[in-house]
Amino acid sequence: MRKLVSTGRLIFLGIMVLAVLVTFFVTLYKLQIVEGNRNYELSTHSIVSEEDIVAARGNIMDRYGRLLVSNRNCNNLLIDVDELFYSGLDVNDINATILQMCRIITANGDSYNDELPISKTTPWEFEPMSVWQSTLMNAWLRENDLPENATATEVMAMMRTRYEIDGNYTADEMRIIAAVRYAVNVRYVIATADYIFAQDVSINTITSLMEADLPGFEVQVSYLREYNTSYAPHILGYTGAMNDTQYEHYKELGYPMNATVGQAGVEAAFEEYLHGTDGKARITSTQEGIVTSTVYSQIPQPGNNIYLTIDIELQGAAEAALASYIEEANASTEDRNAMYRQRAEFDKIRDLISGGAVAVIDVDTGEPLCLASWPTFDLATFWQDFAALSEDENTPLMNRALQGLYSPGSTFKPCVAVAAMAEEMLSGGEEIFCTGIFDKYRDAGYAPRCTGAHGALTVSDAISYSCNYFFFTVGDRIQIDRIDKYASLLGLGEKTGIELYEEAGHVASPEYKASLWPGQWDGSWFSADTLLTAIGQSVTGITPIQLARYCAALANNGTTYGCSILKSVSSYDYSKSIYEREPEIVSQVEMEPYIWDLIHTGMRGVVTKGTAVTQFYGFPYSVAAKTGTTESNSTTNDAFFICYAPYEDPEIAVAVALENGVFGNRLAAIAQDVLRYYFEFKESTQETERELTLLH
Repeated sequence: MRKLVSTGRLIFLGIMVLAVLVTFFVTLYKLQIVEGNRNYELSTHSIVSEEDIVAARGNIMDRYGRLLVSNRNCNNLLIDVDELFYSGLDVNDINATILQMCRIITANGDSYNDELPISKTTPWEFEPMSVWQSTLMNAWLRENDLPENATATEVMAMMRTRYEIDGNYTADEMRIIAAVRYAVNVRYVIATADYIFAQDVSINTITSLMEADLPGFEVQVSYLREYNTSYAPHILGYTGAMNDTQYEHYKELGYPMNATVGQAGVEAAFEEYLHGTDGKARITSTQEGIVTSTVYSQIPQPGNNIYLTIDIELQGAAEAALASYIEEANASTEDRNAMYRQRAEFDKIRDLISGGAVAVIDVDTGEPLCLASWPTFDLATFWQDFAALSEDENTPLMNRALQGLYSPGSTFKPCVAVAAMAEEMLSGGEEIFCTGIFDKYRDAGYAPRCTGAHGALTVSDAISYSCNYFFFTVGDRIQIDRIDKYASLLGLGEKTGIELYEEAGHVASPEYKASLWPGQWDGSWFSADTLLTAIGQSVTGITPIQLARYCAALANNGTTYGCSILKSVSSYDYSKSIYEREPEIVSQVEMEPYIWDLIHTGMRGVVTKGTAVTQFYGFPYSVAAKTGTTESNSTTNDAFFICYAPYEDPEIAVAVALENGVFGNRLAAIAQDVLRYYFEFKESTQETERELTLLH
């Protein structure tokens, strides 16, 4: 009879069991006998804490994957409560230690987090509080039997008593100690996240604290937002602590009170993608602060990575062109103004350019490729510079590309031409004779002038030479309702759909005029209002991004796209696609292609024979454009320039706006720098692809 189990197998099994038992007993002997004393010491002197682990925020990249905003590790300092308050130090030593730590931190060029919402020096006054600060302060007041309407002086007096801050300390020193004691104390009143004593401190600070042999602090590795570009600060935005309104929203999503969230720009617009999910861990460390084990009860989930439609290098080219032009123009204006003052010719003095913007749109998709604003700022030093930026009369924090409202001047004229031809109230072959003065309403006391006496002009020529008389005539013919209708269809006075904060703007209309001066004009709309609207003035106010989208719509025969700035989203490890943008058509002006060609011919004529012919002489790329100049509230005209290229097969549309820019054709220099970068980058990329193809 055959055996079910062979003898050899039984012997092998026995050897395996014996080996396991030997390994077990050897390990047990090592742990209990050989290393028993050491492990006993570790177990009795280890510090175990439950900690929230902040998840890394998602990265922000441009359309080509260039890294714009990421995270970097930083060293934060936390107060070690057990060591500072429960290790036998008397209260004088505790307060002296806190003061010394604060002084060492500031001496090394770092700063500690002061959450006490009271002025830094006497007389004590409460400072404006966020919801987080207000919640903490009210809890502390209740804990110390003070009324909610207690004065700052009463609070500081209680803190000196409560924390036994010796009278030998000056008021300023007492305030420093009280701020740290308060921040630690209040977290026992309200269970919340750890108090980060100092964020992103240098190695020098940590070394100095260790050399001083000060107890009561520990080093925590965390994340800090890092900006990998100095461009596009208005677009990228920044992060910070929540305000009252934000907390009401984010608390429903499970955010803690002291969470960091996007405060502006892309950081705020795409918070739901960028914000990760915090984790929890059981941290075991020695008394010296050496971590011996980390056991996650909940692993932190980093935020997703987002790709913008922006080309950051094109953005840089636009910002550089804008800044360079403005600096040179303002320097020249200052020299002329000084000369006019010496001559007492004060009527010739001009205002300096106070702001400007460049917007670039992909003609085929409506995607913003560039949104530059001047003056600008540096995100890396934003919080240090915030006070000065806020007080600057040129408002550098304003994103003029999305929020600047301007009357567009003659760049509006193609819109009027589209309206007239779409309504079949103007034909391509019709000629209107410009005498230089539109005198239809002379008897009513209104006879606006043209820039010259152009003679007989078709619609294409009228666009090329920017004839006011022609568009006075056409605007008077089609009236304001039709002008407003087609302006809206072409995206003017309408939000573009971009996820960042933007102004909707407005095109002049009887309703809008009445809203500005209720009762003053009895709701009247005059013929003069229509004539001014037809040449892009009156009370029209539109943004540079709207101008660029409008130019793109002219280039692609009337298709107006939405302008989302989000191209795609991927998971934190780039392994999965979360979102991919598709172009969205929001409106369409239907006209025969040959009629659109009349608009295109007119805009091409601007640079070949019309108002910008001098500026484009010898320019290597074919462009169609329109210049614009409009009166503003200052002594100097605002200026505008729109264009698309290549003329034969449009790819991008560019809009430039300058406050006090004088003449629109001068802005061609800025647009040309943008176009050069775009086409040279495209050509270099195509050349690289050809070389790689040959190598392959």
